[in-house]
Amino acid sequence: MNFREPGVVDGYWMEKAMEKAREAFRVGEVPVGAVLVDSSGRFFADRNRTSETGLATAHAEHLVITAASGDRKDWRLANCTLYTTLEPCLMCAGLVVLSRVSRVVFGAPDLRFGAFGSVTNVLEMPNLNHYPQVTGGCREEESARIMREFFRRGRAAAGIRRSPGSLSEEEGT
Repeated sequence: MNFREPGVVDGYWMEKAMEKAREAFRVGEVPVGAVLVDSSGRFFADRNRTSETGLATAHAEHLVITAASGDRKDWRLANCTLYTTLEPCLMCAGLVVLSRVSRVVFGAPDLRFGAFGSVTNVLEMPNLNHYPQVTGGCREEESARIMREFFRRGRAAAGIRRSPGSLSEEEGT
């Protein structure tokens, strides 16, 4: 994984993903936003919609990959970059590999479900026919902050206090 400082282009597209994450936050969804951009600059943006749809697969990354594939009428998304505010889970990382997305740029690591290095790393699996380039840490603090705030408010509304053995707010969502 490359944790380099993101360039101007990455920052631009990550802001679009952050807009979707903020939208998810406002409607009570886990605040993850994603944008898939092709080499011509055409893009698809969405947010988590699992509560809204009742579907476990309605992750922001899954939705933008599905939309782009449908629009192209092709499941192969070579020469596309996925920007997402949170490190993709195993399902979404698998979809990235299967759909041949060339590059992934994510914000905050996901210490519970992250599949590009935090919990597991699909890039270390042998015999895959595609390995995307992955860059983490783009707008990391902002991405982590919105997740912490979402879960802090949810716990407060439910009257839940963190137990001494639970992850700290800095360690995970």
